Amino acid sequence: MPLKKIELSNVTVFEQMTIPFGPGINVLIGENGLGKTHIMKLLYAACQASKRGVSFPHKTVLVFCPEQSNIRRLVNRDKDKCNTAKVRVYSDVASIGMTFTNRTKAWKADTVGEENWEKQMMDLSSVFIPAKEILSNAWNLESAAKMGNVEFDDTYLDIIAAAKVKIAPGKDADKQKKYLDLLRKINRGTVTESEEHFYLKPGNQARLEFNLVAEGMRKIALLWQLMKNGIITSGSVLFWDEPEANMNPKYIPVIVDMLLMLQREGIQVFVSTHDYFLGKYFDVRRKEEDEIVYHSLYRSSETGRVELEQKPYFKALANNVILDTFMALYREEIRKVMQ
Repeated sequence: MPLKKIELSNVTVFEQMTIPFGPGINVLIGENGLGKTHIMKLLYAACQASKRGVSFPHKTVLVFCPEQSNIRRLVNRDKDKCNTAKVRVYSDVASIGMTFTNRTKAWKADTVGEENWEKQMMDLSSVFIPAKEILSNAWNLESAAKMGNVEFDDTYLDIIAAAKVKIAPGKDADKQKKYLDLLRKINRGTVTESEEHFYLKPGNQARLEFNLVAEGMRKIALLWQLMKNGIITSGSVLFWDEPEANMNPKYIPVIVDMLLMLQREGIQVFVSTHDYFLGKYFDVRRKEEDEIVYHSLYRSSETGRVELEQKPYFKALANNVILDTFMALYREEIRKVMQ
């Protein structure tokens, strides 16, 4: 049940936009502030709304954390534009939408399609990996957040819960083993959890608390844990915000290989990135049958609006801020050598 498209009207930085998605890997690129993470959070909220008792507007508020939990803060701020915001997310079998204005209180948006969405998408599993690693801060975070002592959006709280809960029966099921073996070579160990603390246990050595492990390794360890727990399975949706953040560049191709393997198993993947190597490695490592779509968000020089370009290959994008920056550096280096 892959996500097919999202329609946005006057939501955050978007005026009017429809974004169709591929069933495999969807790579979102663009400068900061153009809504890459916003798109993924709205899609994630819609996926979570397939669960009984979870509403699309309320989950949206929880993952965005607007001031005083007011969804109206997500209305496009251009005062010359309509103050009514609309979002609609489509799968291949159903759709869910909401409408709110700059007068809507709390998360009391008008919704459509919730009942059918919940019925048709009830088996959907989704996970959102935030840009910043959070398991090292997992201890008592959920309780502190509920008490209002700290404020984290729900993507962080959800990923901690996902890392704790084991869904898959048995130890290292066959479908998971190939992923676990690949990730174990990088983090050189396994993840354990005790009394809300996470540890990395490298082989026969004593376990290390996550705070003593490099953040890039922690992110690999988190992915290992999600695989082991059976959270990421065929038919699920994986959102990963900036996988390259604090990651050793030599592990980028391994991450790409992993994501390509996942989409071949029927997992829909959404990735946002600013990294040339991550974007380019998908072109290099892909097979002919792999489903990859690049979504480049850019601001039109004529209208000032956020626009979209979509291509199946990284190098084919005309609006590619990552490649443009890389080429600018290359030209500057050439000029310096020629002086």
